[in-house]
Amino acid sequence: MPNKMTESFIDYYEILQLSPNADQETIERVHRLLAKKYHPDNLTGGDLEKFMGITEAFRVLSDPIKRVDYDANYEKRRTERMQYFYGQSDLDEPEEDGKIQRGILSILLSARRRDALDPGVGPYELEKFLKTPQKHLEFHVWYLKEKGWIARTENGQWAITADGVDEAIKNGHYKHMKRLLTSGQKPETEHDEK
Repeated sequence: MPNKMTESFIDYYEILQLSPNADQETIERVHRLLAKKYHPDNLTGGDLEKFMGITEAFRVLSDPIKRVDYDANYEKRRTERMQYFYGQSDLDEPEEDGKIQRGILSILLSARRRDALDPGVGPYELEKFLKTPQKHLEFHVWYLKEKGWIARTENGQWAITADGVDEAIKNGHYKHMKRLLTSGQKPETEHDEK
């Protein structure tokens, strides 16, 4: 289960700001400096959470047996974490990005055409129609918002703007709506598509 591993992975080297090649003496020296800086009794920089993280990282990396166990899975877990974080997929990233962005614009265009004064679509609906986790949609929603093609409605949903409609029509994004759902059931926002 890679997702469980990536969720629970803690990079102790990053916490101690060390290279995985650091020797025992360096680990101890850095631990002393960071522990002193973040100790809860330090009135200027104390941070209990950081202190506890530093203490746990030191406990594992300073024990030769625990460090060998940790290092055995370190690179694999770090790679899985980065893949999860960056949302790598089997498709080329630009192709996948374009597909998701066209999908968002298509859904929002259909919603605007259905009801020009109440065109909002919530994040859950986008997630459901695109079959993409909301976390993976955040980048695309940000991008479309920055371009001025979508905006938040008063109730916090997303709606396509006039510039977004122009973009969707210019590039034929509205044609992609029918491909968004694999089931035979069409969303209410699609009734006016041709």
